[in-house]
Amino acid sequence: MSFFTGLGISGSGLASERLRVDLASSNLANANSTRSIDGGPYRRRDPIIRSVPISGHFSSELDRAVRVVQVANVRVDPRPPREVFNPAHPDADERGIVQLPNVSTVEELVNLRNAQRSYEANIAALGISREMAQRALRIGRAG
Repeated sequence: MSFFTGLGISGSGLASERLRVDLASSNLANANSTRSIDGGPYRRRDPIIRSVPISGHFSSELDRAVRVVQVANVRVDPRPPREVFNPAHPDADERGIVQLPNVSTVEELVNLRNAQRSYEANIAALGISREMAQRALRIGRAG
């Protein structure tokens, strides 16, 4: 595995986690939005992240097992909206029921925390790759 392969793996993880943070932030920001572009209340979104082989030709079995992550899709949560009785709300129906987004603040905060930890792990891996490359350059200069 080359130096650039390690960078590609960490870079793909960083990009995936950034999108996960963006979606969780959007979900939190719209937790009380009763109107969306699609009509009805906002629907929370989750990234579908999958592992894919690194493109290129590898000779060893280990190199064929090396994979990167990629966002395959953004899924709209199929759970129904929450219904709250609030006849004074402008979006209340004839029964006084308002449909609110199916966003759980706790769930989104857990998603944000997990994304933060994964992001930190990928940053650490990038730092280690950088340090290994610098040491290899120093060895080459010493000889």
